[in-house]
Amino acid sequence: MAAAMLNAFGGDGGELSQGDRALLGRRAVSMGSAYRLFYERPVHFVRGEGVWLFDPEGRPYLDAYNNVACVGHCHPRVVAAVARQAAVLNTHTRYLTEGVVAYAERLTSLFPAGLDNVMFACTGSEANDLAIRIAKTFTGRRGFVVTELAYHGGTEAVAAMSPSLGRAVPVGQHVRLAPAPDSHNIPRDEMASTFARGVRAAIADLERHGVPPAALLVDTIFASDGIFADPAGFLGEAVEAIHEAGGLFIADEVQAGFGRTGDRMWGFERHEVSPDLVTLGKPMGAGYPLSGVVARPEVIEAFGSRSRYFNTFGGSPVACAAGQAVLDVIEDDGLLANAQRVGTLFREALGHLFRRHEIIADVRGAGLFIGVEVAAAGAAPRSAVLAAAIVNGMRERGVLISSTGPRGDVLKIRPPLVFSEPDVAYFIERLQSVLEGLA
Repeated sequence: MAAAMLNAFGGDGGELSQGDRALLGRRAVSMGSAYRLFYERPVHFVRGEGVWLFDPEGRPYLDAYNNVACVGHCHPRVVAAVARQAAVLNTHTRYLTEGVVAYAERLTSLFPAGLDNVMFACTGSEANDLAIRIAKTFTGRRGFVVTELAYHGGTEAVAAMSPSLGRAVPVGQHVRLAPAPDSHNIPRDEMASTFARGVRAAIADLERHGVPPAALLVDTIFASDGIFADPAGFLGEAVEAIHEAGGLFIADEVQAGFGRTGDRMWGFERHEVSPDLVTLGKPMGAGYPLSGVVARPEVIEAFGSRSRYFNTFGGSPVACAAGQAVLDVIEDDGLLANAQRVGTLFREALGHLFRRHEIIADVRGAGLFIGVEVAAAGAAPRSAVLAAAIVNGMRERGVLISSTGPRGDVLKIRPPLVFSEPDVAYFIERLQSVLEGLA
């Protein structure tokens, strides 16, 4: 099942209000058929604040899914920073401006020594596309290894490395897939060796076909593959394998970065590995389009000596003001510690439900990125149907989540980093109600 099709609206909107049916019709006429809406009964939002989204009638929905608004929806400090800078100057990076340099200095200071340069773009797709170009230029190679259900973006180059988009979007002939490190089915002490073995097999197949590897590209929380975070350190052997083969390691932090995993700022840090390139996106501007590639200077130098790079909107003064405000809030409000503390409490609370409801097969994740695998008796597709029922049951009770994984049976829980203990209690109460109804 393609991850892009999970939790997608496919009805005629007959169950919606008259106003929402009209809006749905206007959307179809003006925006076409390629877009997807979430939930069996789409939800219409008009306002956001903190961890809440509100529909036209003022009904609140607890947002336990949107990590773009990582510091909460419409955070006053981010809104003020964007408005203040937009009222003064907003242009591109071909002029000298203090804001972009100051933000670049601050951002790179949050990375291990050696990852000293950053290039800005607008989206995670653009960041991964740029990282792919840089890796190919630096190595003089064109082969890539990704995981079996990876999602890295929507440009043509990156979609070819995003098997989660489904069979209609073919994987490139220069791409090989490695099985994801499935912690539900692989013993903890075998995770590192098992994943590395798959990566080595992919590298060997590339080389057999005369396509030596340029890089291993990994989402460090394996979000589309089913959310796999532990044991910390299991990525090390796979990174060694790609380096031994002469390729680079690209850590895709578009979903795991900016404190999402709680104990560290970046997902790769949990594994004590050294990326050559790191890609950033989604939460970087808390809703303002901002992404980036952080890299070793020698890697950027090899690319920059042959290619010029320019992005009209990437790294604009307003974008960098948003980025600075996000870092301010993460630091000043202690959101890494909050993600660690509340995330641990959240997983423990979900663990109690796991012990009471047989349809919960596993609870996993790190910080405030949590996967809950569900299981139904009988054929595997029933688990996906069950997960969809839970996702839509939560929507009806005013809580937003989604699903992921190769079978579509892993609940994807990824709230803003300001999620609190009362929010966890609210979530658990409603999930308990959904599970009891399904039992």
